[in-house]
Amino acid sequence: MAAKTNRLLALDGLRLLCALAVAFHHLGMAWSVDGVRPTTAYLPQEVNSTLIYGFLGVETFFMISGFVICMSGWDRTPREFLASRIARLYPAFWACVLITTAVMTFLPLTDGIPLPHGLTGTDIAVNLTMLAEPLKVPYVDTVYWTLWYELRFYALFTILVLIGPTRRRVIAIGTGWLILSVLVPAGTPLAELVMPPFAPYFVAGITMYLIRRHGPALPLWALLAATWVLSLFRVRERVLFANPGFPVPVWPAWLIITLAYVVLLAIALGVTDHWRRRWLAAAGAISYPLYLLHPRIGYTMIRYAYDRTGVPVPVLIIAAVAILIVAAWLVHHLIERPAAPALRRWIATGSIRPGQPPRSDDRGPRQHVV
Repeated sequence: MAAKTNRLLALDGLRLLCALAVAFHHLGMAWSVDGVRPTTAYLPQEVNSTLIYGFLGVETFFMISGFVICMSGWDRTPREFLASRIARLYPAFWACVLITTAVMTFLPLTDGIPLPHGLTGTDIAVNLTMLAEPLKVPYVDTVYWTLWYELRFYALFTILVLIGPTRRRVIAIGTGWLILSVLVPAGTPLAELVMPPFAPYFVAGITMYLIRRHGPALPLWALLAATWVLSLFRVRERVLFANPGFPVPVWPAWLIITLAYVVLLAIALGVTDHWRRRWLAAAGAISYPLYLLHPRIGYTMIRYAYDRTGVPVPVLIIAAVAILIVAAWLVHHLIERPAAPALRRWIATGSIRPGQPPRSDDRGPRQHVV
């Protein structure tokens, strides 16, 4: 199978779709515009019935992460791999934590939002480490919980980078991880490492990268099928808690997650390799800061605008997302673009001076390794 070296622009587009799905879900479902009535009271029922499934953007994010992290770690040393991951996550995260802290300080909201208030300077500092969850510190913004899952996944994959990834090893480890995610009792230390609710998505992404790198093969199809079946089970669990007290049909969630599998598999098989839309790269670049910025800042913009203008809530939600997209673009261009390469070089080489340009994490494999 010929190696593919073009940037996977379809992944970038999928990232933005996931970020938008989560943003509209939170801003349209998960709080109270006026501090009394839920936001859903201001939206048509048809819209509410759609937005309720926006949380599935997180599951799809984890599938993309499995794909990209396997791609990123394959031809790198452990130090290079960790440098690429730290540089990818932290500069934008630090900026977004500080921006969000400034907003909640100068434009506080204390009612009708599913977020803590009265955070201390120590709380903010701990949040900057991405370790708020294990250190039992409240989040500046609730979406940060997914980053703790990402960090644990990176730690697991670093072990694979240390021993050297091959197709057989990755299949074996992915299979073992999937089995453990079913067998390990919830609430145990091992469950914290195995991450049962989201393990099938990480493994699915890894498997689809192997399909892209080595071509389809029966063991890969079998592992992918197993992740899909387990994903349907895990999605059902998530839907049960999507809107407590109200029944939420599970079949649309099954359909959406299956569609996510189909799209990522199409990318893995090269169906989208001919895509050359430059805006897709920009879409992928802003998806991470958009995800980090949207909840608390979005709630604040909508609440203050609603109290002062009376503009219809659907218009305010769309306007807030548009403003957040611009803010995410600014974070990427003013902070992430200059800071991430310098941080990557410093961790990988001990120098911040440019040398060999860092390899993109969204490019295809350079060689075949069994």
